[in-house]
Amino acid sequence: MNARIVVLPGDGIGVEVTAEAEKVLQALAGARGYTLSFEHALVGGAAIDALGTALPEQTLELCRGADAVLFGAVGGPKWDDPSAKVRPEQGLLGLRKGLGLFANLRPVRFNPILADASSIKPEVLAGTDLIFVRELTGGVYFGKRGRSEDGTSAFDTMTYSVPEIERVLRVAFRLARERRKHVTSVDKANVLETSRLWRETVRRVSAEYPDVTCENMLVDSCAMHLIRRPASFDVIVTENMFGDILTDEASMLAGSMGLLPSASLAESRLGLYEPIHGSAPDIAGKGIANPLAAILSAALLLRYSLGLTDEAQTIERAVDEALRRGYRTRDIAQPGCALLGTQAMGDLIAELVAKS
Repeated sequence: MNARIVVLPGDGIGVEVTAEAEKVLQALAGARGYTLSFEHALVGGAAIDALGTALPEQTLELCRGADAVLFGAVGGPKWDDPSAKVRPEQGLLGLRKGLGLFANLRPVRFNPILADASSIKPEVLAGTDLIFVRELTGGVYFGKRGRSEDGTSAFDTMTYSVPEIERVLRVAFRLARERRKHVTSVDKANVLETSRLWRETVRRVSAEYPDVTCENMLVDSCAMHLIRRPASFDVIVTENMFGDILTDEASMLAGSMGLLPSASLAESRLGLYEPIHGSAPDIAGKGIANPLAAILSAALLLRYSLGLTDEAQTIERAVDEALRRGYRTRDIAQPGCALLGTQAMGDLIAELVAKS
């Protein structure tokens, strides 16, 4: 196995956590006897400072030629002007569009070892093991937008086509076949015309998967039930903005954003893998950021882009083992735990995977 991975550290703690994810991948590759080559490029605020754009063309071309992309985070106070024509977030949106990354996968699993890290009762969280499939290149984030000439009104347009909906639904149903065979499609069909089209498409596509149970749920109901009965969900599929909001809510089921990975997939095996947290400028450079979400994102990279399921599970088991032994970063610290910094946690996971 020889694979080419582009690393886009971005801004803030993205630089720190991607370094640890790369370290773990290298340790595993060395132990298993295959070769991973890593190339680094600029994106986000770092790219704006250096080249005046959040997504340089050379970065996009490098990613197009890669087997997978490992992404950190973008943004920070330095570029935090909502009226700016060039913003760090444009780099990530441009990558999604430019690479055709239409399906965002975000697994959420409750680890009883970290029961105290969540603000939700352990008995409510018990058995939670779900995955979101969020449509990533359509909807209101990519629709037409603007303001009136006098600046007193504004508009953002939500648009979806049947092919866009069909392809992300099929990702969700295929995933469900490998899991507990249940899909929850989330919309706002009682109000939005795009959601009515979404629901009609769900009805048709679900017929192609008779072995998978499918239910439709309004987004406000889903937001409530994620907190009330999270273990009842298996695969949740939804459009872009709803998925953005619901997945941040669901991150609290695991106790910290620092624990949750994500995968953004194209029609091909190319994918972009990133922790769901942001650039956290308040702790950037202090060596205390939690690298586990980035490391688990590297596991998803192995699974979905390189087809290395056993190696992906090796990383996931190593993370579980480190937590079982009582090692923690500051965001998930508990009384009596062994507190580690960003680099030390990465070193520990790398050591565990190398010995596996």
